[in-house]
Amino acid sequence: MHREPQLNNAALMARRQAAIPRGVGQSHEVFIARGENAEVWDVEGKRYIDFAGGIAVLNTGHRHPAIIAAVKAQLDLYTHTCFQVLAYEPYVELAERINALAPGNFAKKTMFLSTGAEAVENAIKIARSYTKRSAVIAFTSGYHGRTLLTLGLTGKVAPYKTGFGPFPGEIFHARFPDALHGVSVDDSIASVESLFKNDVEASRVAAIIVEPVQGEGGFNVAPPEFLQRLRALCDQHGIVMVADEIQTGAGRTGTWFAIEQSGVAPDLITMAKSMAGGFPISAVVGRAEVMDAPAAGGLGGTYAGSPMSCAAGLAVLDIFAKENLLERSRALGARMTASLKTLAAKNRCIVDVRGLGAMVAIELCKNGELGQPDADLTKRLCVEATKRGLILLSCGTYGNVVRILVPLTASDALVDEGLAIIAASLAAVQAS
Repeated sequence: MHREPQLNNAALMARRQAAIPRGVGQSHEVFIARGENAEVWDVEGKRYIDFAGGIAVLNTGHRHPAIIAAVKAQLDLYTHTCFQVLAYEPYVELAERINALAPGNFAKKTMFLSTGAEAVENAIKIARSYTKRSAVIAFTSGYHGRTLLTLGLTGKVAPYKTGFGPFPGEIFHARFPDALHGVSVDDSIASVESLFKNDVEASRVAAIIVEPVQGEGGFNVAPPEFLQRLRALCDQHGIVMVADEIQTGAGRTGTWFAIEQSGVAPDLITMAKSMAGGFPISAVVGRAEVMDAPAAGGLGGTYAGSPMSCAAGLAVLDIFAKENLLERSRALGARMTASLKTLAAKNRCIVDVRGLGAMVAIELCKNGELGQPDADLTKRLCVEATKRGLILLSCGTYGNVVRILVPLTASDALVDEGLAIIAASLAAVQAS
């Protein structure tokens, strides 16, 4: 008699390692069986609090009922046509609503794709088409995706760029401001201007791309002054300013787009991750005249703006309005930051607590010394937290930052439970 194999994490890991290349990483040796809001249960029945959110994808939580209902309704109508062949109204409505949300007192247009990397690639294509220029400036510690162009833009080698070069040419990196580590706004702007003097003339630069809060780079927040001065530089030289909001967008930082908090209106914004509550979609939104630069047929993709994802995206916008999730993001961020600062006061290894809205992180260093990033402690903390029922992610150029991306729909009690696990895990790994 045939028996189904019993599912457990160890057996599934063995199957995974035999069937899937090692380059597809896995932060935790856990296989999910079910998720609900900010909790998940693995195949062995163990419960975890989810502070990762699918890497900033689940601002509205696992399986939000309104999103599930919207996608089920769409499934009964049609699942795919390719928008460039047979168009559908949900794509148009989602574009209209995102146009209305994007900052800037000018006409806007939006296109949809499937992944964040696709959105960044298309933003650069659009900027090049509009300016008739080729060069792009990005920033150190920035992350923009895993395709060859977006890896070229990414300012972090390991593990993303290692062994994959050469990358596309005419990409240059300036310094991202980081006061904690001695890089001022003046230093950063001077490094952009230095590129104009030493590497590429400003008149050949199509775009400058920047994350308002660096994601993989360590949740480094761009000071408003920096973004304002970058906007002025772009205006001075006719350069398209691109805000990469793939991790920050969809309300994570307390405004729909993080860059709103600086008062700056970029020419183009890329977004993805949480904009459809777990369904794959990304977007480029920006000035209508810039977005219209490519010729008809120059933009698109077979699965770009899938009907199910558009339905989910519309549901996410409704949920944010109905459940006041922007306000919730700000309140949640304040709660987590206060708790983590209390923890930092008792633990010298935590050298910084930072973030914007509910995009919060702690940085760990040996003996509290900024020049000694402690990637080992960070890794052990995340492993210990998993054992205790909390899913955490690390990030940062030196792998010494722990980031929190808990769903905005999580209750205060659940968030406090997760924060208590962080404290207990840190105490345990430091004692061992």
